Amino acid sequence: MSHTPSRQDFDHYMTPNYAPQQVIPVRGEGSRLWDQQGSEYIDFAGGIAVNSLGHCHPVLVNALKEQGEKLWHLSNVFTNEPALKLAKTLTERTFADKVFLCSSGGEANEAALKLARRWAVDHHGEHKDKIISFHQSFHGRTFFTVSVGGQPKYSQGFGPVPGSILHANFNDLESVRELVGDDTCAIMVEPMQGEGGIVPATQEFLQGLRDLCDDHNALLIFDEVQTGVGRSGELYAYKNFGITPDILTSAKSLGGGFPVGAMLTTDAIAKSLAIGTHGSTYGGNALASAVALAAVEFIDTPEVLGGVKKRHDLFREHLETINRKYGVFKEIRGMGLLIGAQMSEAYEGRAKDILPLAIEEGLMALIAGPNVLRMAPSLVIPEADIAEGMARLERAIERLVAAA
Repeated sequence: MSHTPSRQDFDHYMTPNYAPQQVIPVRGEGSRLWDQQGSEYIDFAGGIAVNSLGHCHPVLVNALKEQGEKLWHLSNVFTNEPALKLAKTLTERTFADKVFLCSSGGEANEAALKLARRWAVDHHGEHKDKIISFHQSFHGRTFFTVSVGGQPKYSQGFGPVPGSILHANFNDLESVRELVGDDTCAIMVEPMQGEGGIVPATQEFLQGLRDLCDDHNALLIFDEVQTGVGRSGELYAYKNFGITPDILTSAKSLGGGFPVGAMLTTDAIAKSLAIGTHGSTYGGNALASAVALAAVEFIDTPEVLGGVKKRHDLFREHLETINRKYGVFKEIRGMGLLIGAQMSEAYEGRAKDILPLAIEEGLMALIAGPNVLRMAPSLVIPEADIAEGMARLERAIERLVAAA
């Protein structure tokens, strides 16, 4: 007998570490989704900044279909053409000379951190092991990355965390100077904190980090898992600042919805990942690489990247119009199509209350902590969908205000 899964099945069969919305989407096209009952939603969430070209974009679907009829997986005992093409394309379009392919942002950051430690040992000795990150940062869910991330709630309750990890204050260069030294092997930073509240770094802060790394023979790691592949209006956000990292991590938008991650670095640093030092079972998978290649080539064009910047302005204008009527936001911030609206004092901690109301109005959105409404839609979301989605958001906020 056939069974149609329900939301109750999640509670029955799945581990309880998530609390998904009650609706179950079953079909998507562009920036719209439909659930089991046929109700339609506009998608401002983008799979948490993953669905860079929306749902079922023909460029990605065609890449998946074509590769799916040729070759799926080999393991890293062999290489494959899509992985080599993707690596070549990423190096040609960035500062990097070498690419490590994996399956997620957490894996990419794990690789970056291990590489930094290994490089430091190779070139300076085992004493040089300190990693500096930032409060409210987020770098993944492996035990290493969650420890480097600056939100203790994600690492508490799992036993002792790895040592030699320090946390400074984001956009506060002096707090970094107090921690950095000749025993520092790397500073890891998001050009814009995502889970920490959609907070862009300042030009002076990132330049200061670059200078400190140069002064102390440390590596600068940019975590661009959330800001990368067009999300900021450039292929990678470091290009907005004109500051080049030593290691860069990428995932989310890289695969447009297909699980894939990458770590990018230079020839000199990559040498420390000698044979056998690191690996990934699915890293460089032919299906994932083919889809990621199609996504990068489609997104890294003046038309798409310019469109991201134009859409950013549209989102901001709509949010400011809503705020003039209801006064629910203290600040609207972000880069490109990663946008955060911080709640005003009267609605402190109420961002999460907007989400179910928005669902009822036919809109999918996100939060970045309890106090920031987050939007990370398709990079090519039609302007008509932006306008309609904002109308639905306004109705949700009107209900929030009326119930206050």
